[in-house]
Amino acid sequence: MNDMSSINTAYVFKPAAVPTLPVVDSQALFPVHRIYCVGRNFADHAIEMGHDPNKEPPFFFQKNPDTLVLPGTDFPYPAETKDVHHEVELVVALKSGGDNIPLDKALDCVYGYAVGLDMTRRDLQGEAKKLGRPWETGKAFESSAPCGPIHPVEKVGHPTDGAIWLKVNGETRQDGDLNQMIWKVPEMISYLSRLFTLQPGDLIFAGTPAGVGAIVKGDVMVAHVDGVDEVSFKVA
Repeated sequence: MNDMSSINTAYVFKPAAVPTLPVVDSQALFPVHRIYCVGRNFADHAIEMGHDPNKEPPFFFQKNPDTLVLPGTDFPYPAETKDVHHEVELVVALKSGGDNIPLDKALDCVYGYAVGLDMTRRDLQGEAKKLGRPWETGKAFESSAPCGPIHPVEKVGHPTDGAIWLKVNGETRQDGDLNQMIWKVPEMISYLSRLFTLQPGDLIFAGTPAGVGAIVKGDVMVAHVDGVDEVSFKVA
């Protein structure tokens, strides 16, 4: 019998590096598996986007892991758009996963939390909505997921309330509270695990409050979640 462990794997070309995020006060990096985003998880944002939050539960879409923008890096204004919007979000980082995770066990899967931005080519997303097409061109483009470092649960606990806001050039654009989330973190994890097999390294962008709006080159976006972090990204 051949010893498969002795066979060297040969690739057609060098595989891409694993996307990672830094961890606060650690030299270890957090390897990212998938990025899930929950839509319309703040009632006021659902209303500003023209939807009734009482008629439908939040839904989920994905961004690719290699769309992350690391702390200290500029957000490059993307191509093929004239209307890029900011959406500040609490980011949940998982250390374990599975299928059909019970609600009371969901928080056991969480490694830590970060502050992120779900950047959106709103004009392309709007066109896709009109045509009934997927949202990837509006949501999953290169560099569409700026994210700060991960803060382990041991340091920040499990935030359930506190301010979440975003400023552009010092002017407040978004201003909400984590307690306004329609679906809470354990509910998101439990629900997602019925749709996908969650894995260590998964990130969940937990939704944004009202006040989303356009940015232009040269703007500086500062995103904040009480008890977690404050991060800054310049639009290049």
